[in-house]
Amino acid sequence: MKTVLSQSELQSLFQTVFAPGPEDRVVTFLVDVPSVIEEDSEDWKERRRMAMEWWADVLEFLPGMGMEKAQIMYYANVGKNNADLPETVYEWKGDATALYANTLPSAGRPRRLVEVLDESDIVLAPTEYSATAPLKMLAKKHRFRGATMPGFLRSMVPALGIDYQRVHERIMSFKQRLDEAESIDIVFDARGKESVFHGDLRFRAATPSSGMFHRPGIVGNLPSGETYIVPYEGEKEDVPSESRGEIPVQFGDEIVVYRVENNVAVEVLTDGVKSAEERAMLEKEPAYGNIAEIGFGVLGDFGMNAVGSLLMDEKLGLHIAFGRSEHFGGIVSPGSFRDPNNVVHIDRVYVPSLQPEVTVASAVLNLPGKSEVIMTDGKWVI
Repeated sequence: MKTVLSQSELQSLFQTVFAPGPEDRVVTFLVDVPSVIEEDSEDWKERRRMAMEWWADVLEFLPGMGMEKAQIMYYANVGKNNADLPETVYEWKGDATALYANTLPSAGRPRRLVEVLDESDIVLAPTEYSATAPLKMLAKKHRFRGATMPGFLRSMVPALGIDYQRVHERIMSFKQRLDEAESIDIVFDARGKESVFHGDLRFRAATPSSGMFHRPGIVGNLPSGETYIVPYEGEKEDVPSESRGEIPVQFGDEIVVYRVENNVAVEVLTDGVKSAEERAMLEKEPAYGNIAEIGFGVLGDFGMNAVGSLLMDEKLGLHIAFGRSEHFGGIVSPGSFRDPNNVVHIDRVYVPSLQPEVTVASAVLNLPGKSEVIMTDGKWVI
């Protein structure tokens, strides 16, 4: 398995993904670091090493693209996926594999994040915790474009070499259907027990994420290859959301089943340690139960396999996210949470590597005047 990008391959990827033009000048890498050495892991350390390698390669080929500057910034991890980023980042050109939050202030040069983003045209964020949500919102204000790579592993390198033009065409076929659809009915099989979820797709447009970010203000995952849509959350006066039913999610050996009403998980129907934790979380933080996204990943169609990481595996099939949605076009924002420490957008991915005992038995899109089966036994049929 290929695990390293050559400089020429990285340059080709860079051109495909970002299509740098004459107006582009500055590339910025944003990388989070562990709080202390005990929090570190080999994967996290290797990701920081990859970021340094890529930054060095970009420095080499950047002048040939007419760009002026490539910089790498580190910040103390925020501890959760899609939580807001810290105000201060640190520029550091040394070995980041031994860099931690408690040593950042003495090792690096402090910079205000907003100032860094103001001068950036292209941003890459290979991080431990996803920075997708905050960077999506910041890109609209600061007019950069970027690729987020939360949890990226060397085993994902082959996914950077696929034909993203073909990926784009595939996901646009999903977008066309989702834009027309009024709802989706998903039937789950969890250890032989059936659960049915009805997702309200009215008043919403789907968003394609094809791995090509050519315009300012756009941020998405890389590797990419999905179309996603935020179910209707009931924000229109006297028009409640019709999303309802049950959603099972496997955590280790336990399957937690959530009951959904008005697009919010309001109850946990199962018993067990994880069920109790999730029940308590819903009671403490109702915004956590918001059904924030239904995603349709297509990279399995291009020969990609699961690697046990959310970034990659969610692009292989259907996934449902809970929590924050405003960065995807919904209404649930960090301000919707009672405690800012609980802000999260968390995907539950229905592929065997992550939920081996929960399968999407069928998924049916309901369009005006017709219904279309799009998934059977966990596989796309369109």
